[in-house]
Amino acid sequence: MLFAFGLTLFAGLSTGIGSAMAFFTKSTNTRFLSAALGFSAGVMIYVSFMEILGKSFELLRDSYGLTPGSWYAILSFFGGILVIGIIDSLVPTFENPHEIRRVEDMRIHGERKKKNGLLRMGLFMALAIAMHNFPEGLATFAAGMTDTSIAIPIAVAIAIHNIPEGIAVSVPIYYATGRKRKAFFWSFLSGLAEPMGGLLGYLFFSAVFNQSILGVLFGIVAGIMVFISVDELLPTAREYGHHHLSIYGLIFGMAVMAVSLMLFI
Repeated sequence: MLFAFGLTLFAGLSTGIGSAMAFFTKSTNTRFLSAALGFSAGVMIYVSFMEILGKSFELLRDSYGLTPGSWYAILSFFGGILVIGIIDSLVPTFENPHEIRRVEDMRIHGERKKKNGLLRMGLFMALAIAMHNFPEGLATFAAGMTDTSIAIPIAVAIAIHNIPEGIAVSVPIYYATGRKRKAFFWSFLSGLAEPMGGLLGYLFFSAVFNQSILGVLFGIVAGIMVFISVDELLPTAREYGHHHLSIYGLIFGMAVMAVSLMLFI
């Protein structure tokens, strides 16, 4: 449990890395972020289809038989997509944490945005990221509790995914208040939703935890991660302006995940 919580905490608090980048660099390294987000998507897509969803099918077929178990796994997968899709739809586009922000946006002049408007935007982004991070925390925690071979790559992939979110929170709050500590605090706080999601999910499921629940949970986790990859990571990587780098990162992420899983066979 401590290992799973540590992984989830690491993934969530990487929003602080994005916040630090916003303060200590003069410009956004868009090439790095495009490739890194593509890599993260590759890891998450590959492990979802090749490992996590397969475990869901295996566990639910053992519990309910071939045909019913397969249907339950499929429903769990699309149920996970539905859950994260609903959460995503509740966030207004303007405050969506996956609308990219750059370090250069720190220098936006006051005439373009009122400071209270920027503060509102930053706080809404922190709340939106917390909403997104909650199911991601459940995904990381569940993997950490069951299989370290997939838990560590998932945690790294989600951590990379959280770096631009830290920038998205820090930029408007810093410009509105002029205080780096306040901007970092809200960015840091939004990342704490990830370990909270893991712990609350564990407490909720621990009372009824069995093979069937684990199979459903794996299906939901796979759906969440695929949705995050195709709806958030890849579009964001493309918006940074280096489409080919994001695709190279995607393929490299899949290759790294494939090799790492082979090492555990």
